[in-house]
Amino acid sequence: MAGAARRRDGQIAQERMLEEAMAAIAEDGLATLTMSALAERLGTSGGHILYYFGSKDRLLLEALRWSETQLTAERTELLGRRLTAHRKLALFVELYLPRGPRDPRWTLWIELWARTPSNEPLQAAQREIDDGWQRDLEALLDKGVRQGRFAADLDVPARASELLALLDGLSTRVVLGQRGAERDVALERARSAAALLIPHL
Repeated sequence: MAGAARRRDGQIAQERMLEEAMAAIAEDGLATLTMSALAERLGTSGGHILYYFGSKDRLLLEALRWSETQLTAERTELLGRRLTAHRKLALFVELYLPRGPRDPRWTLWIELWARTPSNEPLQAAQREIDDGWQRDLEALLDKGVRQGRFAADLDVPARASELLALLDGLSTRVVLGQRGAERDVALERARSAAALLIPHL
């Protein structure tokens, strides 16, 4: 029983560190996030954080996983709602896009993409996360086809993959703060593109 309590305490400690890391990225950007700076925010030591994560790269990866786990729960809830396929697709797109230039999840994605080619654990994590979005979007489109909301001959895997690639590009522009790439503009463009790739019946 004591061992279980220790494991639970450790889980809480890790979640607190990940939550604080994401908050720090949102407030000050990724460049200022160091183990010592995070430790100061948490009122602990850098060594304590290293005990749980081992390195900054591992901390960033686990922070991204933690954030994506929350979004997975939101996607699951969305797919189960009694809404039209068109409305679900619009909400899916909205959920995917960053909230703005300081979105910590997308800031992490851009940082980790640059490190992925030479890092197998990052490659595996990216595939796992990407596959989850692809799988859920395909499920949404498949159901829409069965309900007669989308064309019966819709190539679901291809259209889902193309839409997600387009959303990645728009999201990157939003996070980089490029002119004309504000979230509301990106959202409108994403919805227009989705309507072209996946025509409504």
